[in-house]
Amino acid sequence: MKPWHVEPKGRFERSTVSSRVLVGNHLGDPHERPLWVYLPPGVGDDPDRRYPSIYLIQGFTGQVDMWWNRSALRPNVPELVDELFNGGAVPPAVVVLVDCWTSLGGSQFLNSPGTGRYLDYLCDEVVAFVDERYPTLASRDHRGITGKSSGGYGAMVVPMLRPDVFGALASHAGDALFEHCYLSEFAKAARTLRDHYGGSYERFFADFRSRPAFSRDSDDALLDAWAMAACYSAEPDGTVTLPFDPATGRLRDEVWQRWLALDPVRMAAGRADALRSLRGIYLDAGRSDEYWLDLGAAAFSAELDALGVEHVFELFDATHSGIEYRYPRALAFLAERLTPARG
Repeated sequence: MKPWHVEPKGRFERSTVSSRVLVGNHLGDPHERPLWVYLPPGVGDDPDRRYPSIYLIQGFTGQVDMWWNRSALRPNVPELVDELFNGGAVPPAVVVLVDCWTSLGGSQFLNSPGTGRYLDYLCDEVVAFVDERYPTLASRDHRGITGKSSGGYGAMVVPMLRPDVFGALASHAGDALFEHCYLSEFAKAARTLRDHYGGSYERFFADFRSRPAFSRDSDDALLDAWAMAACYSAEPDGTVTLPFDPATGRLRDEVWQRWLALDPVRMAAGRADALRSLRGIYLDAGRSDEYWLDLGAAAFSAELDALGVEHVFELFDATHSGIEYRYPRALAFLAERLTPARG
């Protein structure tokens, strides 16, 4: 393991996508976004050959340049990607690193008046941008999506919402079974609002933006609840409606139902045809995931079983953090299922 930059054997190319659908988003976030595309060695040498594409999306608070962050004594994700496609054991695929960050931390890869039209951005603008410029097989049957955490959530729901665009998915500990991964945080948020911010999210954000982000233990629960509400329960004018009363923490049942309607576990039955049409589904999670996303993955897997949808589901010994080493497993799974058979 080398501690510095390792020159890839394939190549990474950086572009900027100028989005029409993100112009004027409620948060005022940039409509021009960075995009990185990885091409394995030899891809592009034959002008007539086309390859599958795999879209790699990030978890909450992720920005595309963060893929190059390094943990101690471990390769970073671009190095893992390059190593995977270097050995010849995995069919080559174009890997697309997408930025769907927002100033609240993330978009959940959905269209929302509270954050912006990130589902449309990904499916209509980024995919078209890549297919026009790179040697991809421009068909949903040869296009997959994968990610972890909120990226894993996106990997599950985007193909259900847009099966015309993506034909396979892989999710690492994706947000699912919302009563476990989100509900427990609402009480923490309500108590902190009461004790430190007079029950006001406006006061929280004024404080949060005046100091280093996440420098208080309570920041995670407060920001996560608001950011997810901006994705799941924003009103048409962009106003964020919380799923709980900030004064008491009592659940607002009607709003909570809006959240549950976007839970992959609850979505599956209504999107059964889309799920059955996929060429491959891979799910995994750490057995000790702090957000109970091992249970979410198991519940989604159980729904797929009930629907007769073939898939792969694995639990492994880990928490939610430090599982970047699982990415190559999902990428290999997708590359194999998205590569056309050669006669």
